Amino acid sequence: MHNKSNADLPTSAFAAQTDGAFHASALTRGPWHPSHQHAGPPIALVCRAIEQAAAVHGLTHISRLTANLLRPVPIAEVTIDVATDYAGRNAGHFSARLMALGKEVARFTALAQREHDAALPDGLPGHPLPPAPKSPQESVPCEFPFAGRHVGYSNLVETRIAHGSMFNGPCAIWFRLRHPLVQGEAPSEYQRVAVAADSGNGISAVLDLERYSFVNSDLSIHLLRRPQGEWICLDARTYLGPNGGGLAESELYDEAGLIGRSMQSLSVSRRG
Repeated sequence: MHNKSNADLPTSAFAAQTDGAFHASALTRGPWHPSHQHAGPPIALVCRAIEQAAAVHGLTHISRLTANLLRPVPIAEVTIDVATDYAGRNAGHFSARLMALGKEVARFTALAQREHDAALPDGLPGHPLPPAPKSPQESVPCEFPFAGRHVGYSNLVETRIAHGSMFNGPCAIWFRLRHPLVQGEAPSEYQRVAVAADSGNGISAVLDLERYSFVNSDLSIHLLRRPQGEWICLDARTYLGPNGGGLAESELYDEAGLIGRSMQSLSVSRRG
């Protein structure tokens, strides 16, 4: 068991290098392999790069971010290439590649939109937007089952249970970053969502983590509005097919209510 104090932990998930690369710290470590990152932090790092590219065109709302996870992301130096595929008056399409150790490890597409005041009529069905099952203040602190084995993702995020229980089927969990995504920066609300959203398949797991692998090879986040605040809630559930496939879906909330949904395609196999 790893008993490092907070003073001994890295101070951020990534540190920017002078050549434009980013050095990943141990806070990015995931549960599947000690040398691999949890996908949440690198997805959030790419989200940061896409936000910067979109802002040049006045497009400040990231309405969709899709990550195709080609290979495990090593805990190493990573670089990001972003391309503006199309930028119009109200929307822009962007793509990105994440590179590590000389290989492309993930590929991304994103849709960014221009924000403006849209006066909506009263009484719309489904509005006002529904809230999370409980607020973070009403929710009970909890830890990932793999917490304490080594420094990693469980040290990067604080978690609280709003409904159900973690790794035991459908549940709602609040996430908050304990450390910055990039050293010396306050993460955006979109980056906070990206760090958390990749955990949907884990927190809603229906299989034993010690006996089964149920890794996601993609993540797609759809946001209907700009998130607010530090806390992001995933109300997640997992569905499994008989052919080694599966799907995890999460309703996403901030403290003001529903902000969107995320989806993950799962590859299920028995360990050993």
